[in-house]
Amino acid sequence: MVTSIVLLNVERHRVNAAAEALAAMPEISEVFSVSGNYDLVAIARVRSNEDLSRLVTDKFLQVDGIEHTETMLAFKAYSRHDLESMFSI
Repeated sequence: MVTSIVLLNVERHRVNAAAEALAAMPEISEVFSVSGNYDLVAIARVRSNEDLSRLVTDKFLQVDGIEHTETMLAFKAYSRHDLESMFSI
């Protein structure tokens, strides 16, 4: 399983529609509207890097208003339980 975080810049008047379109994709587990340099953050979970490539380069093109994306691959996930055990004395 490949997990990635996708940072998106979206045309201001299309942020809500783009977020809904992304959230409807089976590969996207969550979409957040955020403050800062980006408008949306999407969490993608796919089977392979090829699937991630198709998602970002093909399926995202079908969403009106996306101007720019930055995709980060997650190396390791830390749950609250993992973090508590790492830092407990």
